[in-house]
This record gives sequence, C-alpha cells and structure tokens, in this order.
Amino acid sequence: MSRFSLLVLALLPASATALDPAAATPPVAKKQPHAFELHGQKITDDYAWLKDKKNPDTIAYLEAENAYAAVVMKPTENLQETLYKEYLGRIKQTDLSVPYREGNYWYYSKTFEGKQYPTYCRKKGSLEGTEEVILDVNELAKGEKFMSARIADISDDGTKIIFLSDTTGFREYMLSVKDLTTGKVLEDKLVKAASVTWAADGMTLFYVTEDGAKRAHKLWRHTVGEPKNKDVLVYEEKDELFRLGVMRSGDKKYLISSSTSSTSNERRYLPADTPAGEWKTVLPREPKHEYTISHRDGVFYSRTNRDGATNFKIMTCPVADASDPNKWTDFLPHNPKVFVQGVSLFKNYAVISESEAGIPHLRVHRFADNTSYRVEWPEPVYSAREGNNPEFDLERIQVSYTSMVTPASVYEYDLKTKEKKLLKRQEIPTGYDPEKYQSEWVFATATDGTKVPISLVYKKGLKKDGTAPVLLYGYGSYGASASVNFSPTRLSLLDRGVVFAQGHIRGGSDMGRQWYDDGKMLKKMNTFTDFIACADYLVEQKYGDRKKLVIQGGSAGGLLVGATVNLRPDVCKAAVLQVPFVDVINTMLDESLPLTVQEFLEWGNPKKSEEYEYMRKYCPYTNLAKKAYPAMLIETSLNDSQVLFHEPAKYTAKIRSLKTDTNPVVFRCKMVGGHGGSSGRYDVLKEQAYTMAFVLDQMGIKE
Repeated sequence: MSRFSLLVLALLPASATALDPAAATPPVAKKQPHAFELHGQKITDDYAWLKDKKNPDTIAYLEAENAYAAVVMKPTENLQETLYKEYLGRIKQTDLSVPYREGNYWYYSKTFEGKQYPTYCRKKGSLEGTEEVILDVNELAKGEKFMSARIADISDDGTKIIFLSDTTGFREYMLSVKDLTTGKVLEDKLVKAASVTWAADGMTLFYVTEDGAKRAHKLWRHTVGEPKNKDVLVYEEKDELFRLGVMRSGDKKYLISSSTSSTSNERRYLPADTPAGEWKTVLPREPKHEYTISHRDGVFYSRTNRDGATNFKIMTCPVADASDPNKWTDFLPHNPKVFVQGVSLFKNYAVISESEAGIPHLRVHRFADNTSYRVEWPEPVYSAREGNNPEFDLERIQVSYTSMVTPASVYEYDLKTKEKKLLKRQEIPTGYDPEKYQSEWVFATATDGTKVPISLVYKKGLKKDGTAPVLLYGYGSYGASASVNFSPTRLSLLDRGVVFAQGHIRGGSDMGRQWYDDGKMLKKMNTFTDFIACADYLVEQKYGDRKKLVIQGGSAGGLLVGATVNLRPDVCKAAVLQVPFVDVINTMLDESLPLTVQEFLEWGNPKKSEEYEYMRKYCPYTNLAKKAYPAMLIETSLNDSQVLFHEPAKYTAKIRSLKTDTNPVVFRCKMVGGHGGSSGRYDVLKEQAYTMAFVLDQMGIKE
C-alpha cells in the first residue's frame, strides 16, 4: 500500500446521495521546490517532480488521486450506470458504414454488438459481391489494453493496404503492410510512422518518422520486401518550427510532401509513377505564406493567402511553371467575407469548402462552363462537409450533414442535377423525434464589443426564466472551428432539462482567419474573455442559472477553462477540464516535449520577455491563488502524447494546496489511454457517463 493510499480509506456514508468531497481525505502531494530564474524573475515550481513518470512516487500519487475520486464519485455510480445504458440504447451496436468506391472495390466498415472496434471490409465490382474482411481491429486488439488502428492507404491495384496501429495511446503508430490476395502481413510493424502513402507501383511507399519530441521530420522511401536498413532518406526537415507530411493528390498523379508551421508552408511534388525521381519544390517557404496544392489535368490548384488574402483564395498554375510565383493566377478570388477552407478536385468539378458568417458551405464549380453554385440545405445552422470520395471521376459525391437536432447523415449529391439522396442517417434505436428539440444561433458581446456566436440546443418548452441548468463548451485554439453537430449522448442532458451551449470564440476560425489571429499569441486573452462573455450572456438572457452552469473544455479547451476560472471563479458552478493544457509556461520552456517548438507560433516563446509576460497573465497553473474556486473534474491519461499527464497532475496538486472553498476537486488519470482516453467504443461511453454524472450532480440532478 502506498503512502498516498492511506489517505483515502474513509468510507462513504451509505445514505449519501450526492457527490461528497468530504467522504475521504484528498491526497496531499509533497512540495519539492524547483527554482529557476527567467527574465530576472525567480520562479518556483513545487510540483515539478510529478513530471517523472518513472518515479514510483509519481505513480503512487496518481493512484491515490484515482482512489480518492472513486470514493467521492461513488454516490454517482447509479447515475453513471443509468447514463451508460441510455447511451448504449442510442447507438446501433451492430451497424454498417456507408460504402464508397475506390478502384474496383466498394469499401466500408462494420461494428458488431459486444465488440469494441470496427472491422474493415470490401466487395469487388458491386455491393452484391462477396464480402472480404481486410482488417479486423478486434483481432489486432487481442491481448492489448489499448488499440488504435486504421487503414492508411490502399495500393492502386487494390492488392495491398498499409495500416497503422498504436497500442499505448501515445500516438506512436507502427506501420504494417498486408497483402490482400494472400491475407499475409508482409511488413509487420516496420517503423513508427507519422504519415505514409503508396507510390503508383504498389511496391514503393513513402513514410515520415518523428524525432524525440514527436516532430515529424524525415521522409523515407521503402520498397516492400526490402530490409528497413535499405530505406532511402528522401528529405529531412531541419527547421524545428515545421512538421513534415506526405500524401497523394486526389487524381493519384503526384506524391506531395508538405513542410508546415503555424504561419507558413512549403510543398514538394514528385510524379507518383517515378518514385525514385527527384522531388521538386513548388514555392519556397516565406514568412506568413500558407498554401496547399492539389492537381487536375496538368494544373496545380492552391489554397493560398498570397497578396493579402487573409481569408484565403484559390489560385492555379501549370505544373511546369509551378515554381514561378508570377505564373500563378486567381481561380477563386479572395472575398473578405468568405473563409476558404479547402478544395477537392474531380475530373469535371471542383468542390470548395468555405464558410460565411460562421456557417459552412460547399461550393461546386463546373469546369465545362466555369459556373459555380452553393449546395443548399434546409436548416439555417448546420455542418456540411465532403464525405468519402476517393475516386477522381465522379458525378455524384458523398456529403456528410448534421445539425444540433439532425443526426449525422450521409447524402449522395449529384453535382450536375443538384439532387440529394439520403444514403444513411444515424439511427437512434430507442427512438428520437427532432421536433422535440430547439436549436439557436445567438451572439454574446465581448468586452471589446465583438459579437461572439453561441450555438444552443435544448428541449422545447424551455422557460427562459433563469432557472435551467446549462453546460457551456469551448475550445478556441489552433484555428479549429467548433462544428455544430448532433450528439446522441447529449440527449441525456437535454431530456433532463439541460441547455447545451457552445461558444464559437476567437482562437478558432469560426468567423474566418482573422478570428483565429485575434485569439492567439499576444491576443490570446480574447479567447478567455469571449468565453466569459458567453457564460454571462446565457445567464443575463435567462437561458439558465449561474448556480447550475458548468463549463467544459479539453486539451487547449482545458487551458480555456483553467484560465477562465482564474479570471472569474464566480463564472460557473463547476468546471470540467479534460486532458488540459494548463502548465503553459513550463511546457513551452521545455523544447524536448512534444509540440513545444512548433507551438511557439501559437502561444509564444517564454524565453522572449514580451511573450513571457503576456503568457504569465493567463497561464492557469501560474495564476492559481488562495481563493475560492468552482467544483472541478480534471481528467487525463498516463500516456497522453499531446498534453502530458503531469500538467493536470501538477495543477490538481497546486489547486488543492491553495483553494479556500469546500467544493470538490476530482482528478482521474486513466492509467491506460491517450489524449482521447480509452480506445474501445464501450469504454469511451463509460468515460462519458462518468464525466456527465459529475456534471449533472453539480447541476443538482441526481438521476
């Protein structure tokens, strides 16, 4: 028994019905001051020792916190079980994805009741053909505590697949090659690969490996059947601000290698049928120039922000002239009101993903007559994106559609006639009536007068009298837009009278690229004040009660929640921080950690005085103080590679030593899992039930 375990042996009274932080004594992590100077300031970190995963005391502390969490959360076990059963009832456990064609085959995945993972299958010629299982992830998972696996690429002739698998949660994916004609694995866990693609010959593949800080930095060429030591290093990305990637163009004519930072890109290309050839650079990297390339009919198409195109535009250039910036011309000119997110090329059409005023759109361009139009949808607020369309010569494509009241749907869309055919809508076996729910798109006013969108959903009949419970979710980083979507598990909240709200705050690209730029680096504080404005709006407009308001965010969204409760601890009743990036300064000082150097352009470099001083204003760990905080649930995984476990562990230890209130702080560390928690779908549902049981308990809902 560890010295920490002794602290949590108090038993919960049998009569207790609510989460009780006094049911046991919380663990007390030892203080072991680690002092250093930065810009003339002395910084002391009492819990730096928790960074060492190999230290038995670190593991003992995590286990003690898990034991304490189990005791404190015990009164919610019945609610957790109820929620889990509700979740199970809303998913079709034995199900089939929408098939899509690639080459001579139709590909799809299947799930079976009782099995955690999908099975990937195909049929030759038509959907009436004989089913062939090409990868059963359940088989790969046998004997493993964690399994994340996917098919990364299929050879042009359909005889081989490359699949990637991770058994730790640390997102270190092993590359394997399987011969589908014999069923044999030709290359078993050849190498850890960040990205991979086939050349046209189906024998040559290109893969990218990572350095010690998990930065993808080397591109290799491998021939199937040859020993790994004969692999050829094609390119090494030496600038630590950049990450390397490799892919095929949609028409499969070219291999494309990308060097990408937060603010600039560089692309190289090679004909896919000459894998031993020389890679050529499109346009050399230059500060603040971001671009992509795709190919059609001897022409490169680029999404680019050249010439001041803040919201991006599409330009074209013949492949032969690609390296001459003067030969590039506008295909879709810059429109300051429209954010261009990407372009997919087909033989006769281009499909452009764009958004305007926060609403996503698909624009179809017909090459035959150079006309274009937007795909229309019946709801005012929704999400629509391209689905699986690997074939180049298509007249009908798959489109994925959802809203806060419409379950995930896949349509076949005719690019010529504009006709939609519903192929599949997420089935809710226990029943679902969208007419019982209401969604809204409203705007809060930030401290600087900016209008910040909030998407809302709740059960019809809500009385806006300021008494309802509210769950407010946010992210707001890396330019990631918060999509409006349907969640079958969310129905358990809505049916209990909870209003679900999502803040489309600055730091994401919800309202365009400037929206992102205004929420990063030395403008990051806008992200947090926007979120606070969203919470205040929901209370002021009487959507809900401050005493029943819970805020939630994960990863960089955990940073959002941590910064928010430091700035305004009265903003909510409770806060959920999942795999939270809360130790910003210490992490950004350690260049050996995953992501640190590449994210100097997102958060700043604390070794630079101005950037350090700004970071110091919001860093959640740095700004913890002796005061009252809301109730908290903090969740992490021991093998998280994106936000290492020690950040939330240190944060928990420090807030326990400072908080002046009696509100619960529940910290749970999954000893097996990654950034997304567990890997199996049933395990994931149980984790969601645990989290939502805490949320409902804090809202005063016990069943």
